Amino acid sequence: MFGTVFNIFKIPDLRNKILFTMALLIIYRIGFHIPTPCFDQSKMEAAAGSRDTNSPLGRAAEYLQMFTGGTLSHSSLFGLGIMPYIMASIFLMLLAEVVPALKKLRQEGQTGHKKIQEYTRYLTVPICIFQAMMYMRMFGMGAYIYPGMQVQAMIMGVVAMTAGTIFLMWLGEQIDEYGIGNGISLIIMAGIIARMPWAVQMLLQNVDFRVGAPPGSIGPAKILFLIAAFVFVVAGAILITQGQRRIPIQQAKQMRGRRMYGGQRHYLPLRVNHGGVMPIIFASSFMMFPPVIIGQLANRFPSSVILVNLQNALGPGAYTYNVLYMLFIFLFAYFWTTIQFQPKEMAKNLRDSGSFIPGLRPGRRTADYLEKVMVRITYFGAAFLAIIAVVPSVVTILLGVDWRIATFLGGTGLLIVISVSLDLVQKIEANLLMRSYDGFSETGRIKGAYA
Repeated sequence: MFGTVFNIFKIPDLRNKILFTMALLIIYRIGFHIPTPCFDQSKMEAAAGSRDTNSPLGRAAEYLQMFTGGTLSHSSLFGLGIMPYIMASIFLMLLAEVVPALKKLRQEGQTGHKKIQEYTRYLTVPICIFQAMMYMRMFGMGAYIYPGMQVQAMIMGVVAMTAGTIFLMWLGEQIDEYGIGNGISLIIMAGIIARMPWAVQMLLQNVDFRVGAPPGSIGPAKILFLIAAFVFVVAGAILITQGQRRIPIQQAKQMRGRRMYGGQRHYLPLRVNHGGVMPIIFASSFMMFPPVIIGQLANRFPSSVILVNLQNALGPGAYTYNVLYMLFIFLFAYFWTTIQFQPKEMAKNLRDSGSFIPGLRPGRRTADYLEKVMVRITYFGAAFLAIIAVVPSVVTILLGVDWRIATFLGGTGLLIVISVSLDLVQKIEANLLMRSYDGFSETGRIKGAYA
């Protein structure tokens, strides 16, 4: 392992890519300590310490912080993070399924991809402006603005946060071109990892190994259980991320002159978790709204028994909430797989390349078979995603651990960190093997688990 790390820095090109990527990620973290003008940061820090994090609105704010990597204790230049760009990308991806012009662009290869990326940049700007304005109004920024500077604070806050997100988008593109790994994914992962020391510190503050410790403290048994749960979730997330179903593919033989070409047998890998972390992101985002809306209605009409019962049933950690959460994960897993996985195009590409699945005719039969296999393996992938997603709620209910700490034991954040880390390791290993160096694994290249 240490020899492999040493080999990484022996290759000048790979070393420069890694150092360049690390330098841009450091710039990204420095930007979170640059406050936006006209805001009294001391008042915001005092208000953040007394904020109710268990309310639906407080949980939604904490959830957004996990992706941005920032904190609500100060108004940061990178307060919106890279999420507006992600939202614009997802919106155009969904729109390409119903707008023929965008669908045609997507099929034009690299040229169409660049054009769609350009549209994504344009769409990011209005999303940033809207989110920056909602950011200030939602969290009551008017109370933290210096007197007489309300208009200036609104204008400068919107401009600064929009410029910060555009700058992060540019950083991600520079990492894609001159660094290593996916730039946008690395920025999101860096923001999640940046909050992990805070979660560990909060956990250590509640640790108490004394006999007769208070009920809310964390003893040795809980510590061991949390470590075991963390190892189980990480191992399961790696397994589900790398899991594949390999479909045997036979290449047809062709006579060219006096020689016979083709006839090789290879495999078509289908990922078990084809949707990645997107089903959890969609389900989590969707489930944020009902508790907030019902909570606001319950505060306005406190005598309504129906609203109070709905508020209790849809509160984070409630049984009904977790069941609906898991159902939405299944729903969005199949929805996202349907958008991303195109069995007809895949069957057409196999036929055009002279390949076929043994026992199946090229064309419609092959497309139906691929769709049937993907439907089956998506069920198991979605089931595992649902289990990982509810691990924080189970830990919070059974052990009484703060949900902000338990969030790092499962859910979206941990899956993003693991999937991006695996992708980064595989790209580094590909560079090593290309230059005749050994990879990270003693048995050769890191491969996906398959069924």
